[in-house]
Amino acid sequence: MFRAAYAMRALFLVCLAALTSSLAHAQSFDIDLAEPQPVISEGNRYGYDLVSLSGVADAQLKSKQPKPFYFSFSVPDGNYRVTLTLGSKYRASETTVRAESRRLYFENVTTRKKELKTLTFIVNKRSPRIDEKNSIKIKPREKDYVNWDNRLTLEFTGKAPAVTRIEVEPDTTATTLYLCGNSTVVDQEYEPWSSWGQMVTRWFNDRVSIANYAESGLTATSFLAQNRFDKILSTLRKGDYVFCEFGHNDQKERAPGSGAYYNFAFALKRLIDGVRSKGATVVFITPTQRRAFDKENRHILETHGDYPDAMREVARREQVPVIELHDMTRTFFETLGFEDSKRALVHYPAGTFPGQVNEFADNTHFNPYGAYEVAKMVVMGMKSLSLPVVNELRDDWKDYDPAQPDDFNAFYWPNSLLYELKKPDGN
Repeated sequence: MFRAAYAMRALFLVCLAALTSSLAHAQSFDIDLAEPQPVISEGNRYGYDLVSLSGVADAQLKSKQPKPFYFSFSVPDGNYRVTLTLGSKYRASETTVRAESRRLYFENVTTRKKELKTLTFIVNKRSPRIDEKNSIKIKPREKDYVNWDNRLTLEFTGKAPAVTRIEVEPDTTATTLYLCGNSTVVDQEYEPWSSWGQMVTRWFNDRVSIANYAESGLTATSFLAQNRFDKILSTLRKGDYVFCEFGHNDQKERAPGSGAYYNFAFALKRLIDGVRSKGATVVFITPTQRRAFDKENRHILETHGDYPDAMREVARREQVPVIELHDMTRTFFETLGFEDSKRALVHYPAGTFPGQVNEFADNTHFNPYGAYEVAKMVVMGMKSLSLPVVNELRDDWKDYDPAQPDDFNAFYWPNSLLYELKKPDGN
């Protein structure tokens, strides 16, 4: 009987291994873009996507005027290793690579004619579903976001994009950095809005994945109430990280029990306990400053009340590491000055974007340049805390000082084809 049971168990394990291998293979793709490829649909598990915006790009390798394009794969939730071969034997190229809702991975990669370059990175693909009974309570406006559909979407843009091959396979070994927060963190779906969470992806190698669960307008308590943290806990593993930036919208809560040292502090404690229960590391990030100068237009006013200090107090009591983004963004704005600090935020005259009738003058939400700079501040915060994950920064990372920001005139961001004139929730 023992031998029979052992044989049955051995057979089960062989079948399970075969099934696992089969499933992994079903989620893996090797696409030659030198050959015609389909448009993704219910009948095609991969293909060109968002074709109403970009068209089908079968001729992108030969074209003298290549256009941006999207390519998607129908895959389950998880981390995926993406390997790209960029370049063309017909022409020189310059390609910027983004994924899902405008997450930046590589910028302005150039190749000469006939030169090819291979790049590898990790993309986190997710849906609202947690299990058979539970899902994230996403907002109505989120339902059409690329981040939340059943596809892993890659965006290729730049002055002359050229992609020869795309390989996609599941990854189960990468360290995942989960992000919790509001509109200053979220993967903003539309131009011209942007946040540091969709830029920090640029600086980590193919052993790190960024999973951004932030959303505009959220507080720490509403983040929990919408089951976003439950979704994180469903996949969180020992060795992962959870970064939490709150305070912008929390100060506007007026319900009974609201307050920096009550509801807010209690919600932060819930986040800490949940992360630690999984053997992961929780990190607090104090909120980004608003562009609110004093009467002399020299110094930033403190507009977040007790909330940054409340976060610091909870962190001190619970021994949670803190990244002082509040202080770094103050330095950043004051260094740029009253006028030039507008260049980091959504300040644009009417007519800058398609259908834009009115001027944009948003002193909270970052544009791509501002988000890019703030992402560097977050990385510097990780370095100041000596978090082990900074060992996975890419070779081209250079340390950053918000008192010496990059020149906004030299910053190049090829706009995505997705625009929206409506301001994100929160302020």
